[in-house]
Amino acid sequence: MNDILPIILSIVAALAVIGGLIPVLLKTRKNITQYPGTRDANDPVLPRSGSTAVEDSPAAATDRRAPDGVDLEGLDTTTVPDDAAGLEVIPVETPLPVAGRLMRLRERLVRSNNIMGKGLLALLSSDKIDENVWDEVEETLLLADLGTEPTMQLVDALRERVKVLGTRTPEQVKVLLREELIKIVDPTMDRTLNVQRHADKPAVMMVVGVNGVGKTTTVGKLARVLVAEDKDVLLGAADTFRAAAAEQLATWGQRVGVPTVKSDIEGADPASVAYEAVKAGIDQEVDVVMIDTAGRLQNKVGLMDELGKVKRVVEKLAEVDEVLLVLDATTGQNGLNQARVFSEVVNITGIVLTKLDGTAKGGIVVAIQKTLGVPVKLIGLGEGADDLAPFEAEAFVDALLN
Repeated sequence: MNDILPIILSIVAALAVIGGLIPVLLKTRKNITQYPGTRDANDPVLPRSGSTAVEDSPAAATDRRAPDGVDLEGLDTTTVPDDAAGLEVIPVETPLPVAGRLMRLRERLVRSNNIMGKGLLALLSSDKIDENVWDEVEETLLLADLGTEPTMQLVDALRERVKVLGTRTPEQVKVLLREELIKIVDPTMDRTLNVQRHADKPAVMMVVGVNGVGKTTTVGKLARVLVAEDKDVLLGAADTFRAAAAEQLATWGQRVGVPTVKSDIEGADPASVAYEAVKAGIDQEVDVVMIDTAGRLQNKVGLMDELGKVKRVVEKLAEVDEVLLVLDATTGQNGLNQARVFSEVVNITGIVLTKLDGTAKGGIVVAIQKTLGVPVKLIGLGEGADDLAPFEAEAFVDALLN
């Protein structure tokens, strides 16, 4: 019996050692199954370049208390489930440089069905410009959704310039038209995206708009723009109502190695997801947190109030630096109605105009800016992943006239 006792003790000791290794092995497996480039809130926080070292304590150990009325249950800061066996790993892509996009988008706009610039050039190149011609100029501008006030302003300026010129060559007409169009598109408006990290917090951006304008796609494309500019980005999937919206956003993020904070509960509180995304962005010291919101009809008071709540909850952690309103350029004047309502609920700081290549109504750029006093900051001219670029007034006018 005395000979068996040491053997039994040895077996018990060995089992204890093996039992202690199991959690370590499981944690290692979890880390391996994450897609390349994604980051979990439980990972150690790495110090930013030039900052003081951060201890290797997990970010998840920080205080997760939320403001009153915000439910954090069911939130997930990973883009991959624990058991990722059998899932396709999406390779990380390198987004195109921003400068190259501008040239390609301009070429696409030149080929688009725009009547504004070409129609004006033809009218103003007429041998005789009488009242009938000016009526046609005015009609062309109104049909291009320029808006009544900007149309009258532009027609008055053109009348004065043509009277001074007298005899005109096509080249002179193009020069004066270019100059006046650039003035009315207004190159003096600040179109810079407010995405500079603060001393101790990331820049926070919200993307809003009605159903079907492409907000989630715009967030994904804009993430590519920021990554191309060497920004460290984190996405927040606060569109919790549309089926698969969070997965769609996470896929966009995975393509460029950007993590996504999302909820596993369908219909979860959008404000809670936005709050947790900003919290994770602060913990992980990223440059920019981008929050995708659910599409909502501008005439639904409850939904619009909820959007205001999302912004207020986020601001308990960090200032919202940029609120981008996504508009479909093909909706014309209806887009103006949407813009007015959204600007009353949240402080819109910039416009993203999508599908500009699918409309002849380029004047919507001017109309929106005049209505809100807010610049168009980004334009989309296609379905490709890199078909989004900063808006430039002169490049836009040149494309209209070519």
